[in-house]
Amino acid sequence: MKQYNVEITDAALDDMEKIYNYIAYELRSPETAMAQYDRIAESILALDIFPERYSETKYKIKNGMKLRQMPIDNYSVFYRIEQDNVTVTNVLYSASDIPDRLH
Repeated sequence: MKQYNVEITDAALDDMEKIYNYIAYELRSPETAMAQYDRIAESILALDIFPERYSETKYKIKNGMKLRQMPIDNYSVFYRIEQDNVTVTNVLYSASDIPDRLH
């Protein structure tokens, strides 16, 4: 079975930090924040095997490349596949203005 290299961009890491901070500090639930962060991180790392299992979205990034979307609870992980690499570009709240926030 083919295995992919998974890369998380700085923008995606920043998105994950914002999610954590919102849940931990705004909602005052640090345990829930850590659990959500861990679920997202584990799901991202699992993209090393068969990342094609999630479909392409209608969204494109600046270079015209289509993104795939993996739902996790109320969040979506956006990523692209290039040869043997999976690059996670964003982790966004699913009800947010997604097209304006994609990188």
